[in-house]
Amino acid sequence: MHMKYLKAAFLLAGVAALGSTAVCAQVGAAVEGISRTDVAVSLYGAFSGTTNGNGTTQSPANAAGGLIEVRHIVNPIIGYEGTYSFNRANQTYSALLDCPGIGCPLTETQSVSANAHEISGDWVASLKVANIRPFALAGVGVLFNEPSGGQTNTNSAMKPAYIYGAGVDWGLVPHLGLRLQYRGNLYKAPDLTTLFTSTGAFTHTAEPMIGVYFRL
Repeated sequence: MHMKYLKAAFLLAGVAALGSTAVCAQVGAAVEGISRTDVAVSLYGAFSGTTNGNGTTQSPANAAGGLIEVRHIVNPIIGYEGTYSFNRANQTYSALLDCPGIGCPLTETQSVSANAHEISGDWVASLKVANIRPFALAGVGVLFNEPSGGQTNTNSAMKPAYIYGAGVDWGLVPHLGLRLQYRGNLYKAPDLTTLFTSTGAFTHTAEPMIGVYFRL
């Protein structure tokens, strides 16, 4: 009788072991299906607003730029990426001059040609539906503005930047697809000239972009 129960126990244990193995395999396959690493290259437009402060008005020029991303998705709520972006970032500074005579007020201006480089680290949440993967992101970065063209009375500026955005990956073939996204950057306006007082104001750059990604 004891041998009968013992055989039954071994049989149940074997069935349970097989069942747990199957469940683990299914979970592993599901995680593998969610997890992914990709590299993306995008083109974007950089659109910034005018800032005012301390008697200075700063007007950035709109420009085109490029973005490189390396992204790893662990699960729908945990993902991360590192990015590098570049765009032209020309600035125009202006201020009203004190002039008690006729024909006032007078405005003095200076234009500064510059390049903007940004490095960021972002958290990414995404959800896969068929061959579409919508995502949202938030992160921090460093924005480095460097005057170009050998201009005088200028200096470089490095500012922390706060990044947010959302978009969608559209898979075309198993390892290649389109990435459509919008990214916003919030940072203090760069003070690139020594002739004007910095506005000391926060500014925002909107970056709608389109690119391609390659899944590793």
